[in-house]
Amino acid sequence: MPLHIIRQDITKLKCEAIVNAANNTLLGGGGVDGAIHKAAGGKLLEECKTLGGCDTGDAKITKGYNLLCKYVIHTVGPIWRGGQFNEKALLESCYRKSLTLAKLHGCESVAFPLISSGVYGYPKDRALSVAVDTISEFLFDNEMTVYIVVFDKEAYEISEELFDDVTEYIDDNYLDERFGWQTKTEHYNPSCFDTEGEGRYYKIDCQELAEMFGEVPNKLIDMLSKMDDNFAVTLLKLIDIKGITEVECYKKANVSKQTWYKIMNEKNYKPSKNTVIAFAIALELSLEETKHLLSTVGFTLSKSNKFDIIIEYFLLNKEYNIFTINETLFKFDQVCLGM
Repeated sequence: MPLHIIRQDITKLKCEAIVNAANNTLLGGGGVDGAIHKAAGGKLLEECKTLGGCDTGDAKITKGYNLLCKYVIHTVGPIWRGGQFNEKALLESCYRKSLTLAKLHGCESVAFPLISSGVYGYPKDRALSVAVDTISEFLFDNEMTVYIVVFDKEAYEISEELFDDVTEYIDDNYLDERFGWQTKTEHYNPSCFDTEGEGRYYKIDCQELAEMFGEVPNKLIDMLSKMDDNFAVTLLKLIDIKGITEVECYKKANVSKQTWYKIMNEKNYKPSKNTVIAFAIALELSLEETKHLLSTVGFTLSKSNKFDIIIEYFLLNKEYNIFTINETLFKFDQVCLGM
């Protein structure tokens, strides 16, 4: 998967380059900067002394020394001063210049901390948004695996409104795995109350009822339901219908070129459920269209699976930014989309 959000100590991550959130001197400091210098050993500091410092928004590269990576890319993020002093553009520059250096040195993988979000005070949700937007823009034209590394899922924040909306949707739709009953009762008609008095209510929405009686007015769903094609052929037909290119599709799905090749060329290859959903997001399918695409490889969406409910939330709200979805999945401790 081209862009990963992971929980790990960046100094212990095995990839070709890691990015150091440095200060202007490049001579070490606290936080990630200090940890990287400590893990790399004294030779890193000696090389940094030869670089003459670094301007805010710029990046410079050194060897990795005792680290598992080949290179360390040092970049200086902006100090947050309310957003009125070009902070966003400077932070974007940190990511762009770091990625450009990684590409120039032949790196196929690079790991970033969330630059400026620590003692420099950049709001974590905004810092994450800048990181994801800038990296994904780069990845649309370049093949590279990029990691955003956080110590734990509390180390960054998605917007409070999105978090609250998804939490409420999960609460309203999560079904007890044993019985298939809704555990939150206040939203349902008392006439549906179960006879055993356990406070459970069964939920069937209007779309499900319509589907049961064959009244779903969607031509694409009708087309999909008549297909006997495998996933690869179905996917190519949908790409043609949506009027996008194959490259645009797998890039928007956050799927690697290697995975795309396997889907298209390996007869017995079966993509994972989250990869199929990633393509549904890239193609901007509806909830019902996504269910039909999943069915081509034997998958479905379940009311007793938190991951599935979060996906359902975004499909129903027609939110097709895969990186926003992945940030949310990560926050709720779920596997991210793509491969």
